Amino acid sequence: MTKSIEVGPYKIGRGQPLALIAGPCVIENYEMARAIAAEMKAITGDLDIPYIFKASYDKANRTAASSFRGPGLVDGLQILAEIKKEFDVPVLSDVHRISEISEAARVLDILQIPAFLCRQTDLIVEAARSGKVVNIKKGQFLAPWDMANVVEKVLSAGNRNILITERGTMFGYNNLVVDFRGLMIMRQSGCPVIFDATHSVQLPGGAGGSSGGQREYAPVLARAAVAAGVDGIFFEVHPDPDRARCDGPNSLKINTVHQLLLRLKSIHRTIGAEHG
Repeated sequence: MTKSIEVGPYKIGRGQPLALIAGPCVIENYEMARAIAAEMKAITGDLDIPYIFKASYDKANRTAASSFRGPGLVDGLQILAEIKKEFDVPVLSDVHRISEISEAARVLDILQIPAFLCRQTDLIVEAARSGKVVNIKKGQFLAPWDMANVVEKVLSAGNRNILITERGTMFGYNNLVVDFRGLMIMRQSGCPVIFDATHSVQLPGGAGGSSGGQREYAPVLARAAVAAGVDGIFFEVHPDPDRARCDGPNSLKINTVHQLLLRLKSIHRTIGAEHG
């Protein structure tokens, strides 16, 4: 049975409420990040949904060299620390280099290993040694059963606080699909499984100098994943996705999130007896 792990005041795992990880793809500026955190905190508070704020301080894996990457480690962590304190929410961000981990772990509740880096042993082990929760995104190139080896790397460092996130699998060029069998296969690892609905509808590199996306399908996939029994959902949200500086085509407009979460919570409650 999938165990629960603690993230701030919450427990994530089988038998626990459906958790939400959400925020902008990248920190564009303090004002935008704060506004999104405030609205998401209000929405999830109204629905009594455990909420973790997500935003990247540095998107080191953008399609083009000219793409916006964010404020960087120092300024980005300061913004995340302020959001964490003001809204009393756990915070998550990506780590791309071993040299970032010590400083990031002072602020972040969850260190996220990006999908492209999920086989980087030294990075994963160092993140695990921080003692923080480690969220590992399954690489678009990995089979779901291959994540057992990734989990073992975290366990080898003495850390059992692990989340696994599904974000789609490459299907030809510039396209992703989701194999929902993989969600259950990954739960066999004993780790809670999160479904990243917005990255799963990304079209990597599909816009030439940036990634495209099909945000209209994210709610459909999210509903299916919750019905399949995942422990949490991951969204990227923005007040105006068409003007977002990263991952706009696959981000959800924030004013649509309340109704979607209401439906997801209802599905989770309905299937709770079966999957609890």
